[in-house]
Amino acid sequence: MDNVYEMDGLPIRTGDILCMRDGGRRGVLERLWTAIGALIPGEVDHCALYIGPEGRFVEADAHGVTVLTMPGTHWDARALVRQRLFVDTLVGVAYPLQGKGLAMQEETRIRESVAEYCLAQAAADKPFNFNLLNATNPNRTYCSQLIAEAYRSQGIELTRRQPVAGLRIFRRAIFPEALWAGSPHRRVQEAGWVSG
Repeated sequence: MDNVYEMDGLPIRTGDILCMRDGGRRGVLERLWTAIGALIPGEVDHCALYIGPEGRFVEADAHGVTVLTMPGTHWDARALVRQRLFVDTLVGVAYPLQGKGLAMQEETRIRESVAEYCLAQAAADKPFNFNLLNATNPNRTYCSQLIAEAYRSQGIELTRRQPVAGLRIFRRAIFPEALWAGSPHRRVQEAGWVSG
């Protein structure tokens, strides 16, 4: 089940994290999501777990945990706007297992287990958590919480929950930026790796 693909020129495998910025520049809807994204700390506002094959991913969005497929090898949020209800732009891909020194068989097992965890949340119709004051609610989830919990289920901590300056009230929340910054990552149209 460990799938290999490419999105906007970046290699992705099952378990890698697609990191997005809300909004765009084209229409009113994209500008609305840009404004909402400005409320989320950091460069990355949303994330999804690549599961494959091809453009298949799982995310926690307003519908709850859902499984979708991006058509083609370019992130085009407008193609899925009816299913997702929002528009975003791919910033890059975070590679949480990069540099961990895992044997190939163990890395594949973790990738598959992380994907299975997220797929089980989708199958259970787990709802979206709109209340970041209760960011660790086990009955609801949001995008970065879903992914962090999937990796935590495999004994891998992706972030050190450090409060975002000025947002101590949300001290237990895991923002998408933390997953991006805490993992080696590559930006769209970037040649090199950045260590988290």
